[in-house]
Amino acid sequence: MNADVAASTERPHGPRTASFSKGLSGSLRAAADKSISHRSLIFSAMAEGTSLITGLLESDDVLATARAVAQLGARVEKLGDGRWQVTGAPWRSPAAPLDLGNSGTGVRLLMGAAARFDLEAVFTGDESLSSRPMARVLDPLADMGVRSEAAEGGRLPTTVFGRSDIKPIDYTPPVASAQVKSAILLAGLGSDGETIVREPRLTRAHTETMGPLYGADFTVERDGPSAVIMVRGGRTLKAHDLEVPGDPSSAAFLVAAALLTPGSDVTITGVMTNPARFGLYETLQDMGADITLTPAGTRAGEALVDIHVRSSTLKGVEVPAERAPSMIDEYPILSVLAANAEGRTTMLGLEELRAKESDRLSASAKLLEVNGVKLELGDDYLIVEGCGAGGVPGGGMVQTFHDHRLAMSGLVMGLASRGPVTVDDVAMIATSYPTFFDDVAALGGVIS
Repeated sequence: MNADVAASTERPHGPRTASFSKGLSGSLRAAADKSISHRSLIFSAMAEGTSLITGLLESDDVLATARAVAQLGARVEKLGDGRWQVTGAPWRSPAAPLDLGNSGTGVRLLMGAAARFDLEAVFTGDESLSSRPMARVLDPLADMGVRSEAAEGGRLPTTVFGRSDIKPIDYTPPVASAQVKSAILLAGLGSDGETIVREPRLTRAHTETMGPLYGADFTVERDGPSAVIMVRGGRTLKAHDLEVPGDPSSAAFLVAAALLTPGSDVTITGVMTNPARFGLYETLQDMGADITLTPAGTRAGEALVDIHVRSSTLKGVEVPAERAPSMIDEYPILSVLAANAEGRTTMLGLEELRAKESDRLSASAKLLEVNGVKLELGDDYLIVEGCGAGGVPGGGMVQTFHDHRLAMSGLVMGLASRGPVTVDDVAMIATSYPTFFDDVAALGGVIS
């Protein structure tokens, strides 16, 4: 394992305060996509031969996955900024626990991928990740014949006892989750039959899009809001060179900052438009946002756009529950946008937010409340009474609960509020968007 995989560079940490900014301007390339970065490492580590990955997101979460696949037997080398070389190998029992830090995507996908090999692997993570449910992955893996031992409540640390004779299953997840779906499909690569996942609601399809690039045999049948995904086991994966597209979830923070700060004109280039990831942008158009999307080619089988955004007067809308899976990571920043809109915004179908890095639903409500925004919070919904453009009082201290998206959302709120907004810690932002502060500063935003 290359030394660059072993440790990340020093990251910003501690509290930060964002103050009113205006006239944000400039053009930036979108930060690399986290979901694609995880999957590119995992597929490359299982494939025969050497894959070159360019534009890899070098966030703490992704680096944790890089370390994990190296522990499992792959050769992982950093060649330069965002350029990584991965030589695959049959996975083996790691000599030490696999520490995935804060990464729910990394740990769940790796559990599925590791389950198809004859090995024993212990998965651990930080305090936040250790509070998140793993049974949603472990239960279908048990149906495939894979034994596991988990901490109380089906949580980390968890030991997975993989097996090369894994059984195919036909499974309908009880909750819409791309992580659960992907874990089952990655495990199914090792079966001698057809593993099927039936989705009542579509989730991001990166695993089934990327898999065929490495020689996996996937079939996807979509029927309105649902889909049936099948993977045929027994195929040998082959190395593939891949360029990582821009992350729509990371781009959302810069787009939101430009929409909310007066006189702003910003372009974010190379943003992935996967339909299961683009719900926020549909919602912003419903809210009257001045956003122009220009096609910008493809990377890793995913279509790209350049996003041109100008400051806008937003109006409150109702966001339907069926849109939630396509924007599940964006509700904290949407709540900030809703706080600056005219009128009421109602967000429905949000129960999955309670099982993220934090109870993201309650934490988003607290972010708004401490900054003077009125709201109504339910078990699976959030209603925000908008303050109008520039009308959010601000002045609050936001508890981030070790959640990177809450931290960035609080700071974006401060860029457009009457009073500055402070977040209690920013260290976890590096899990998904290590260049966040540099990018905001490049556009003219004030964070101190």
